[in-house]
Amino acid sequence: MKDKPECGTRRTFLKSALMATIGAALPTGMARAGAAFSQDSLQVWSCGGLAEAFMPANEMYEKRAGVKISYTGAFAAALGKSLLGSATTEVFGGRVLDLAKKLRQTGKMVYFRPLCFTSYVMVTPKGNPAGIREIKDMAKPGVRVVLAPDASPPGGQAAQGVLKKAGILDAVMKNAVTLGSCVQRTMDDIVGGKGDVSIVELRITRMPAFEGKMDIVCIPEDYFPPPPLTFTIGVMKDAKDRALADDYVDFITSNEGQSFFDRCGFIPAVSDKGRELIEKLGVKDV
Repeated sequence: MKDKPECGTRRTFLKSALMATIGAALPTGMARAGAAFSQDSLQVWSCGGLAEAFMPANEMYEKRAGVKISYTGAFAAALGKSLLGSATTEVFGGRVLDLAKKLRQTGKMVYFRPLCFTSYVMVTPKGNPAGIREIKDMAKPGVRVVLAPDASPPGGQAAQGVLKKAGILDAVMKNAVTLGSCVQRTMDDIVGGKGDVSIVELRITRMPAFEGKMDIVCIPEDYFPPPPLTFTIGVMKDAKDRALADDYVDFITSNEGQSFFDRCGFIPAVSDKGRELIEKLGVKDV
C-alpha cells in the first residue's frame, strides 16, 4: 500500500513513543489506578474538533483509573463564552491560546498545558486529476476550488487566511465552484469529483467518512494563520477532585494519551514538532 504524504511529524512521534521505556511512558493515571479519588466521575469539555481523539482516550482512562468521564464536545467559541460566564466544568480542552489565557486571567482556570496543534493541507479527488502540486496551483485558470467560507470559525476563515498569506485569495475565490457553510459537507464534492481541490485541516482527512478517499497535498506551514493552530487543556477552578483532574490531564498529555491525537491528524504537544510550535507560538501558562 502506498504511503500517505507526511505533512507533519507523525512517524517520528510514533517511533519515539514506541521506543520510550515502559516506565517513562506510563501515564500518571496508570500509576494511580488503585488510588482512592474522592469522586468517581470527571466532567470534561472540549471543542468539537477534538472529539475523535478524546473519546477513545477517555475510554482508556476510564478503564485504568476506574472513573467515569462525562464528556462534551461542542463549538469552542460557544463553550468558551459560557465558561467565561456562569457555566462550569472540571477540565477544558480548548482551541485558540487567547481563550485559555482569558480563562486563567479571570480565575476560571487553575492552569493549562499545551495539548496539540492542527495543520492544513490541500485535498483532491483520488488520483489528483487537476495535477495540484503546490498551493499556487489553486489559482490556475480552470481549477475547480471547493471552500466553506461560511463555516463556523475558524474553519472557513482559516482556509481563507492560508490563501491570503499565499497571496492568491482573490484568484482562488474566482475559481470557486462551491462556497459552503460546513467544511465536512463540502468534502463530499471533493470525494465525488465535483471539485479539484480544497483546503482543510489534516484532522478532517483522518475522519472515518473521508479517510483514504482523497489525495493529500502538503501546504508549507508559513502560510498557516497562527490563532487557530493551538489547542490547550486545563484544570478549571470548579474541579471537585483536584487530584483526579490533575491525573487526567497528566494522562492526556503523556505519550500514550497524545497518541490518540496523533492518530486523528493533530501534532502532539510532546512531539519534536509540538515542542517547536510551543516555543514558536508562545504556548505558555500565564
